[in-house]
Amino acid sequence: MNKPQKITIVVPFLNEKENLPVLLERVSAVFAGREEDWELLLVDDGSTDGSAEWAVAQAKENRHVRVLRLSRNFGHQLAITAGLDRADGDAVVVMDADMQDPPETIPALIDKWREGYEVVYAVRRSRAGETWVKKFLAASFYRVFRRLTKANIPMDAGDFRLVDRCVVDALREVRELHRFMRGLTCWVGFRQAGVEYDRAARHAGETKYPVWKSARLAFDAITSFSGSPLRWIAVLGLGVCLLAILWVLYVMGLAVFRPESLEKGWASLIAVMVFLGGVQLVSIGMLGQYVSRIFEEGKHRPLYLVRQDTRSPASE
Repeated sequence: MNKPQKITIVVPFLNEKENLPVLLERVSAVFAGREEDWELLLVDDGSTDGSAEWAVAQAKENRHVRVLRLSRNFGHQLAITAGLDRADGDAVVVMDADMQDPPETIPALIDKWREGYEVVYAVRRSRAGETWVKKFLAASFYRVFRRLTKANIPMDAGDFRLVDRCVVDALREVRELHRFMRGLTCWVGFRQAGVEYDRAARHAGETKYPVWKSARLAFDAITSFSGSPLRWIAVLGLGVCLLAILWVLYVMGLAVFRPESLEKGWASLIAVMVFLGGVQLVSIGMLGQYVSRIFEEGKHRPLYLVRQDTRSPASE
């Protein structure tokens, strides 16, 4: 008799005590009566509201639940990485704990996977409970990211996706510190397809990705996958140099034909100096971001540290 295929559902969470019971109930209902074996791998990213303790208690009673507790808050992308590193399913589904990613979409992802696709991402057909500002910024980011990088990231697809075991093994080879998992999943290649779904509003609690944090993730994504900002700085510097040359020629012309006007040019001169100073500071700041990444990667620190794995209680 053939062993049933195993599906691991990786769910990173941070202070989701109200959402985790609903998540477990709905995931259990999805797999009730199905042929696949399954495991819900909950990755605690430093929760302080008791949600981690609740998850550990469930793991002791339910063989389908496994909890991985990180030693502190390492961030959403690294929590996903930790889950992928420990997942042992034939396929792995990554989703959030806020119930915006409906577990009822998982069977459609599995069906597409069985057609031969190694990456099946869930594409948002609609997005409930989000402001027009966030929707606009998200749409803009996907378009900018695709233009600047070689990663053909699908439009309107978040971290909710299914990846085959071969893709999980490939992602384990990528150990960069500043991670954008959606981009990395596309970068490793393999056959990819999408399944549409309607993204629900958050069930309870507050979002862990406000606009400012989403903007920071977007900046990390672009600088991790593209050197275009540095090229922009070079072009900007060249443009400023050309403007400076034209300004010098203009001043020389005034000195010859209207020397009396030079005594009144302090305001324009200060404006030019402030502009050039701003360009220099922006350029140095952008260059510093890339240099700091080299510095951080050069330390070769572990991406995360595990406090407890309920499959190995001795790790507590």
